[in-house]
Amino acid sequence: MYRYDEFDHAFVKSRVEQFRDQVNRRLSGELTEDAFKPLRLMNGVYLQLHAYMLRIAIPYGTLNARQMRMLAHVARTYDRGYGHFTTRQNLQFNWPKLSDTPAILDELATVEMHALQTSGNCIRNVTADHFAGAAADEVADPRPYAEILRQWSSVHPEFSYLPRKFKIAVTGAERDRAAIQVHDIGLHLKKNDKGALGFAVYVGGGQGRTPLVAKKIRDFLPEEDLLTYTTAIVRVYNLFGRRDNKFKARIKILVHEIGVEEMTRRVEEEFSHLKGTELTLPQADIDAITRYFAPPSLPERPEGWGQIAGWKKQDPDFARWVEQNVEPHKHPDYGMVTISLKPIGGIPGDASHEQMDAIAEIAEEYAFDEIRISHEQNVILPHVALADLEPVYRALVAQGLATANAGLITDIIACPGLDYCALANARSIPVAQEISTRFGSPERQAEIGELKIKISGCINACGHHHVGHIGLLGVEKKGAELYQITLGGSGDENTSIGEIIGRGFEPAKVTDAVETIVDTYLGLRLSKEETFLEAYRRVGPQPFKDALYGSTAEAA
Repeated sequence: MYRYDEFDHAFVKSRVEQFRDQVNRRLSGELTEDAFKPLRLMNGVYLQLHAYMLRIAIPYGTLNARQMRMLAHVARTYDRGYGHFTTRQNLQFNWPKLSDTPAILDELATVEMHALQTSGNCIRNVTADHFAGAAADEVADPRPYAEILRQWSSVHPEFSYLPRKFKIAVTGAERDRAAIQVHDIGLHLKKNDKGALGFAVYVGGGQGRTPLVAKKIRDFLPEEDLLTYTTAIVRVYNLFGRRDNKFKARIKILVHEIGVEEMTRRVEEEFSHLKGTELTLPQADIDAITRYFAPPSLPERPEGWGQIAGWKKQDPDFARWVEQNVEPHKHPDYGMVTISLKPIGGIPGDASHEQMDAIAEIAEEYAFDEIRISHEQNVILPHVALADLEPVYRALVAQGLATANAGLITDIIACPGLDYCALANARSIPVAQEISTRFGSPERQAEIGELKIKISGCINACGHHHVGHIGLLGVEKKGAELYQITLGGSGDENTSIGEIIGRGFEPAKVTDAVETIVDTYLGLRLSKEETFLEAYRRVGPQPFKDALYGSTAEAA
């Protein structure tokens, strides 16, 4: 993973000291809250319903044991003993005192972490496939390019005050695990016919108030033109994006209003002026960054194949966990382990300081000191020998981290909702907990198969409900919470925005509604192999509307 150089250390330290002075002036009353707001947002500090929230950057979701231990230390020392991992592969602390935030940032800097550009109208954390560098279906590791984009975008003088926030995602596999088509810029790393690396470039995706799927504007961009072309895109957006209405300020609106052909023309015109300039990436620089992400040396461990078969026979729970939470690695003697942060009845994405410390210890002992955060709010150990899966599993069981539900109905994405967020209209956490409890039995989950539920407490869609197979959006109507249901969304290589199925449901009825949807699916699927999404795309919304509302008229 990338390591700070002298400039990085000096720069982050200077920003911490600058923010310390700003906090002191706010606490003394010299700065009003209105004057302080843009300053704190530049440093990842939000004001939520009950307290300040600090959002920590985890670039492209990659960290090591030392950094995870620091997050545990911050949770233990400055918060209420836990942190919340988010859909941007970041971590949020929900209860820090404002007076403590400079000290937190100071301590984070000692392990090469910060909170810069986790908020504000700038280029946010660049995200990537959480299996990057390990996945068997990968063309190349996308993280070196995510790091290049991070360095380029950090405190970029031209792009620090964009019309609205801006998000970039990169994937290097045919299976899109980074949801690139619902980002402002999505980059799909690929090879052309000559074997050269480059990118398919997507622009104008996003969720929120106006969910849109990104449009492909380049089928193949040579890797040396990555910064040149990205600069051209963001420059066009900065020049032509709307600033008169924040609800229409994202690049997706610009692409929608002028059309993909005109957007492509403007970007290509700007690119023609920039091509061949100092923004062109020298191969030596690409190689230097790539070396930081060299995979660990993985010794042959063929004994794992026989051992794992024996362990599975002895322990059905272990067998279920391996089946659901361990994915094939590019090295046949290894696997990629998903540590579920979705215990049955628990809060999606939350981890206690004890759990974070335990994950750090497991990563050091069994996973070559590599940890990833997925946009699905889970933790990944990307390199674990099959021969080590049983002791890893036992260590996770001891911490309540061995729930075998990755990709199943209880692996729910949920934002903090009205329990924390000042923007929310409804709660997300209790709904997620109730659904998880209702469907929590291993047998029921296995019967249903792959099904992604995603919950947002407001239209900003931090819970990615638009691309949930079943999406739940909390809304407020006449002072009461309601949950609008969408079906058929997906954030993979076949991205789709879910369809609103009908009128909303009260909190006490929403889990019953989800069960009705699931039962309808089980009744109409052609076989157990047909997933919910496949079945929905085959039959459309009508059977589900009929089951939920009795008639299309009632659903209107």
